[in-house]
Amino acid sequence: MDVNAADIYDVVGVGFGPSNLAFAIALEENGADSPAGPVTSAFFERQSSFGWHRNMLLPSATMQVSFLKDLATLRNPVSRFGFISFLHASGRLEQFINTQTFFPTREEFHQYLDWAQGLFSDRVSYGSEVTGIQLPTETTSATAQYLQVNVRDCGTGDTRTVAARNIVISTGLVPQVPDGVASDERVWHSSEFLERFKQASPDTLKKVAVVGAGQSGAEIARFLYDSLPQAQIYAIIPSYGYSIADDTPFANRVFDSAAVDDYYFGTERGREAFWRYHKNTNYSVADDEVIRDLYQRMYMEELRGTKRLHLLNLARVTNVKRMGNESRVSMESLLDGGSQDLDVDALVFATGYDSMDPSGVLGVLDDYCLRDGAGRHRVGRDYRLVTTPDVSCGIYLQGGTEHTHGLTSSLLSNIAVRGGEIADSILQRRSVDGPAASGLTAPA
Repeated sequence: MDVNAADIYDVVGVGFGPSNLAFAIALEENGADSPAGPVTSAFFERQSSFGWHRNMLLPSATMQVSFLKDLATLRNPVSRFGFISFLHASGRLEQFINTQTFFPTREEFHQYLDWAQGLFSDRVSYGSEVTGIQLPTETTSATAQYLQVNVRDCGTGDTRTVAARNIVISTGLVPQVPDGVASDERVWHSSEFLERFKQASPDTLKKVAVVGAGQSGAEIARFLYDSLPQAQIYAIIPSYGYSIADDTPFANRVFDSAAVDDYYFGTERGREAFWRYHKNTNYSVADDEVIRDLYQRMYMEELRGTKRLHLLNLARVTNVKRMGNESRVSMESLLDGGSQDLDVDALVFATGYDSMDPSGVLGVLDDYCLRDGAGRHRVGRDYRLVTTPDVSCGIYLQGGTEHTHGLTSSLLSNIAVRGGEIADSILQRRSVDGPAASGLTAPA
């Protein structure tokens, strides 16, 4: 492998969303006084610019987590990268205090994330996709001091190779749609909603359906109802009605950093209890405010003898077929097993996401990663993949660790602490073994 000395990094990050941004901040702050010297890092993001759920930045949509669960505060309350620092730099600190809320709009939180990532512009390459990670070819695997990272420029198609003593993978969640459904100009996933909506002519959207009983589905249904005053809006949900997200104080403790230890070191029975009792804190649930707002709209329609917002409950989509300029949605009733077809001008699947699977980017290197009895990656408490002795460098995951670390694995709630734990793991091994041997010891 022909790699310039300037292209050998202590850390290479795959993806640069909020999770790896929080890690980059922790690496800078925690590694500032590293006895082994400055930490070199490079991050590669396939998007052309920074973006976090851009297509769900609906007007007035607010965060579902406190602003204190930002990129740094829970790890370092005096960090210059916290949300409060952003407000101060933007000249809005006092004005925000006057809003008397812990939950800023998503638009403002996205501005915060964009502000923070701009402070790392010298370490991030946008429009750059990591196409593979592998052991170097010119040395035996047992003596390898780094991993080979292949990067493709998404614009030009040019490729280059860099070397990493540690890899931190954070490629994000994968949009989930029912089997056999393909997105097109009339069938969208919520992850592409605003872009697709703006491309469509409002005059052509007379009947629109939204599939999904969670927060995104409820918010999109409300947005469409307000934005298309002449359209019929159909909400297709598998439950009898929208279920409220449990954000009460005791339930919210499941997102505390200490809960990760309880989950990781707990029994299988205990882990199952986490999901059984607390899945309703985040999955297929919606906030009280949006549920009540939608219900009030339906009630006022009953009062006025109009009907534009339709709730098709206990329904499951079984097929989607293109019919000219419309899409025919076939549904099965979960109540009596009956079937129903609905022709719509646009169909939005707010059906969530699958967890990140690192196997694709790892490629042949995945063969060196150990798995548990259920075929899932084994992961150390420090989020490092457990590998065979052939791989001595550290491979860390930000996402795809729900089976080992619990509910917060892909959520904002714990990114500051998680990023700090990964940074500390890398720095501690680097301090013990020296820069050239960073990350050599795999977790048991």
